[in-house]
Amino acid sequence: MNKKNKIIYWIARLWLSLGMASTGFVQIVQMKEEVEMMKHLGYPLYFLTLLGVWKILGVIAILIPKFGLLKEWAYAGFFFAMSGAVASHLACGDGAVALFGPILLIVLTIFSWYYRPAERKCFTN
Repeated sequence: MNKKNKIIYWIARLWLSLGMASTGFVQIVQMKEEVEMMKHLGYPLYFLTLLGVWKILGVIAILIPKFGLLKEWAYAGFFFAMSGAVASHLACGDGAVALFGPILLIVLTIFSWYYRPAERKCFTN
């Protein structure tokens, strides 16, 4: 892996981890803003806890060494969760401001997954 790709990977991985961990935490503690957003989107409040726990576990999975298959699942989960958030906001008619966070996390997920080192990949070509 060349230096440029390694830098892209680490920056994307760290920002993705920070974004997922912080949103996971506020979902677990059910901050007022998160509760209001879930009600606006039409989801039950217990969904906040599920998403929060899954995000925290996903962050742990992508940060620990080895466990390539687990990392693949974590990246897939992040992608599905954030693409679901985008679809939910679009279905509710929310504007670009509501879409910014989930789209940014999708981009970081893709970059972190794509630029990950060979030893962190479950399947190799």
